[in-house]
Amino acid sequence: MPLQNLFFPEYPSRASLLFLPHGVRVLSAWLLGWRAIFALLPGVFIVFAALGGSDVFLPSRIMAMAIAVTTVPAVFYLCKWLGWDLFPRADRKPCWICIMGVGVVTSFLVSGLTNLAFGSATAEYIAFLIGDVSGLFFLMLGLYFAFRFADKRA
Repeated sequence: MPLQNLFFPEYPSRASLLFLPHGVRVLSAWLLGWRAIFALLPGVFIVFAALGGSDVFLPSRIMAMAIAVTTVPAVFYLCKWLGWDLFPRADRKPCWICIMGVGVVTSFLVSGLTNLAFGSATAEYIAFLIGDVSGLFFLMLGLYFAFRFADKRA
C-alpha cells in the first residue's frame, strides 16, 4: 500500500491494486480443495482484525471473511462437478491457464460479493477486481521464475 499511495496519492480506495493473497487463495484451493477454507481462515481473520479492530465481528466483516475463504474452493468443486477436474493429480500436468481462468472468475465473484457485503461503491469493486487479478498474475509469474531457477540449480 505505501508504494501504491506513492504512485496513486489521490486514489481514495483502501483496496490494494496488487493483492497477492488472491493468488494464495487460488493455489491453496487448487492444492487443498475444501481444506483450504480451514488453512486460510486464521490468516484472513488476523488481517481483518488488524485492519478493523473489534469491527471484525460485524456481520459484514464475517460475511466478507466467509466469501474470501469459500468462493475459490467452491468454484473448483463446481468445475469438477461439471466434468472439468482441475485438481492436481500425479498422472497429468497442471493446466496453468485453466487455474488462472478460475482465478479470474473467482476474482469477479469475490469482488462482487465482498462489495455487496460491505455495501461499497462501484469504484471499490473495480479496485478489488484489479488487485485480485494482478495479484494472481504476478504471484504465478513469480512462482514460474522461482521454479525455473530452482530447476536450473538442481
